[in-house]
Amino acid sequence: MKRILLGLGSNKSFAGNSPVELLRKACLELTENIFSPLFSSVYKTKAMYVENQEDFYNMAVYGFVPDDTNALDFLHYINSIEAKYGRDRSKEIRFGPRSLDIDIELFGDEVINTEKLQIPHPRMQERAFVLVPALEILPENAEKIERERYSVSLGNLKSDGKADDIAFFMSSEKLLSLQVEEKKWNRL
Repeated sequence: MKRILLGLGSNKSFAGNSPVELLRKACLELTENIFSPLFSSVYKTKAMYVENQEDFYNMAVYGFVPDDTNALDFLHYINSIEAKYGRDRSKEIRFGPRSLDIDIELFGDEVINTEKLQIPHPRMQERAFVLVPALEILPENAEKIERERYSVSLGNLKSDGKADDIAFFMSSEKLLSLQVEEKKWNRL
């Protein structure tokens, strides 16, 4: 099996679903094609590149796909999830508001540098909103070198004040139980 790390984010509602609800729905969809998924907590973060927009809700997902999974095919799969939940890349501002963003941060040990896909994600180490949730769920023993490298990157961001705009918002358990709570309220 090939390990993967995804970064998810949302700051715009779609079809009556809040950004947090869209993250939950995306997580549930991802479990169909990711084995042994681990979900980080959700973090609320200030927009990084285009600052005049709503705060983002970010998280990470770690898991495994079969060894023969092609990264571009997987990108197409996650892009279809984004589109299902309102993302239309042709109408958005780069780094602007979006209902759902799913980035492939790591895909096995692959290094890919094409116009459509760069792995490892080229801006991962400058983004506390990726590093904080990733470090929460990366397994200690299997990813020791990466954990150390990402911990150093996060430490550098913190010392430069570039990690000040991220705050814990909700545990993964709470996120994934939102559906249960919705059903309870619908019965009343």
